[in-house]
Amino acid sequence: MTNPTAAILVIGDEILSGRTRDSNLHYLAGELTRVGITLCEARIVADVHEKIVAAVRALSASHTHLFTSGGIGPTHDDITADAVAEAMSARVSHRPDAMALLQAHYDRAGLPFNEARQRMARIPDGATLIDNPVSTAPGFTLGNVHVMAGVPNIFQAMVASLLPRLVGGPPLLSQSLRVDRGEGEIAGPFGALAAEFPDLSMGSYPFLQNGAHGANLVIRGTDPARIDEAMLRLTRLFG
Repeated sequence: MTNPTAAILVIGDEILSGRTRDSNLHYLAGELTRVGITLCEARIVADVHEKIVAAVRALSASHTHLFTSGGIGPTHDDITADAVAEAMSARVSHRPDAMALLQAHYDRAGLPFNEARQRMARIPDGATLIDNPVSTAPGFTLGNVHVMAGVPNIFQAMVASLLPRLVGGPPLLSQSLRVDRGEGEIAGPFGALAAEFPDLSMGSYPFLQNGAHGANLVIRGTDPARIDEAMLRLTRLFG
């Protein structure tokens, strides 16, 4: 069985300007690997409505799941909900369930539930809320698009809330071998070995350490016996 596929769309001028370093891609990749969903593509777009709409349409059409990060807060540049709604042909409104969650949260905090904060309850029709145990303001799932916050600890909490709903496949496993030789020396036999195991993914990741070239050779797949067999062959070649 082929595992479900996924893409992530990271939204925000602050990422593209270098002001903020994205960590959500790295976190999501690890979590999806664990549950057997293959992350195939990552894109970063600015806070521009038309660009978000185009990216959501393209990525949601080509993958089982699309995860988005960023742009669902209370300020004017938080436009993800509107863009996703347009991309998926849905209407956005202040959802009563999201309004109730946020009203209770701000009542407990003794803060006014003002117009800006109410923006975080604008959810496309037909969407399912994604729980946010950190700051209450929910994400949402619309079709195969999962919309989450950009703040890393909130994003991670939303991922933890969402993943139990999704059907994955066998976890992606990996083993690696460090080889203290340059890639030019190992490329031929390593490529021939990869061709013998088309069901596995094999990659070479070079390094330069103390002036010497080497590479970490990594074998990935979902069948541990096949990985063991390939690793045995790899060790005989370069161990």
